[in-house]
Amino acid sequence: MTEDVHPHTAHIVIDGAPRPLRLTLGALAEIEAAFGGQGFDAIVARLKAPGAGDILIILEALLRGGGAGLSREALMASDIDLATAAQAIAAAFGGLAPDAEEEDTAQTGAPGKRDAGAQADRETAGAPSGATPSSAP
Repeated sequence: MTEDVHPHTAHIVIDGAPRPLRLTLGALAEIEAAFGGQGFDAIVARLKAPGAGDILIILEALLRGGGAGLSREALMASDIDLATAAQAIAAAFGGLAPDAEEEDTAQTGAPGKRDAGAQADRETAGAPSGATPSSAP
């Protein structure tokens, strides 16, 4: 497998062959259309409890984005580990996760970008703060 120069490219093994998954604008639009065209928030909500059909739709779009397009029919006939597919999809969507830093905050106590914004809001409102201001943009 060659080194991928695109950020946020994940890989999945399908039928023994590694394939790149990339969330491109086209892939995102394809997923959005397949999920009813209700926007990114609807996609995020649906990804919290995806069905097998949702996973196939997402894999098909991400594979096409990564340049390794496989049809949904080919994916249905392929050997794909469900847990690995879920991890690869999450990795491909990782570049869009504004809450990833917030999750780190919950685990480490270090403020993330949203925490810094909330901190600034509390300070502006005159509420006592429990943390020092963050240097995050």
